[in-house]
Amino acid sequence: MKPANGLNTPQIIIGAVVFLAGVLIYLIDRPPDQTCFTYKSRMNISLFDILPIIFGSVGNFLPSFVHVFSFIFITAGIIARGKKDYLIICGGWLLIDCAFELGKNFNSWPLKIIPDWFLGIPFLENSKNYFMHGTFDLTDMIAIFIGVTMAYLFLVKTMERGSYGKE
Repeated sequence: MKPANGLNTPQIIIGAVVFLAGVLIYLIDRPPDQTCFTYKSRMNISLFDILPIIFGSVGNFLPSFVHVFSFIFITAGIIARGKKDYLIICGGWLLIDCAFELGKNFNSWPLKIIPDWFLGIPFLENSKNYFMHGTFDLTDMIAIFIGVTMAYLFLVKTMERGSYGKE
C-alpha cells in the first residue's frame, strides 16, 4: 500500500533525476539557440561551448526517451495504485508523446488548434514554433516506445510492497 499521503516517493525521485539528466543534454550538447529554456534565459546557462559534447549521437534521440520515461514515473509516483494504473499512465504518455512527434510531420492540424493566446504564456508560447520548425524523426518514435516499455517494467519493480498483484 502507498503511504497515507498517497505518494511513491522513490518513483517521483527516479522520475525527477531522469528528467534532470535530460536537461543536461540540452545544456551541454545542444546550441543555446536551439533550446527554448536556454535561449530565453536571462543568464547564459548553456554549457555548449564550455564542456565537450557528452552524449554524442545518442543525444539526438535520448530526450524523447527521457521525457516519456520521467513523466511516467512522476505521474505514477503521484497517482498510481497498481499495475492497471501503470498501464493507463504509460498508455496516456505514449499517446501524448507520439502525438507531439507526429504533429511535427503532419503539422497543419496542430497549427490550426493552437490558440493565439498561448503567445504570452511561458512554455506554451513556443507551441506553434515546435510544430512549424520541428522535425519528425522515426528514431524519436522508437525512443518513445522504448521509454514507455522501460518505464512500465521499472514501475512494476518499484511498486510499494503491499500493492503487488493489485490490478
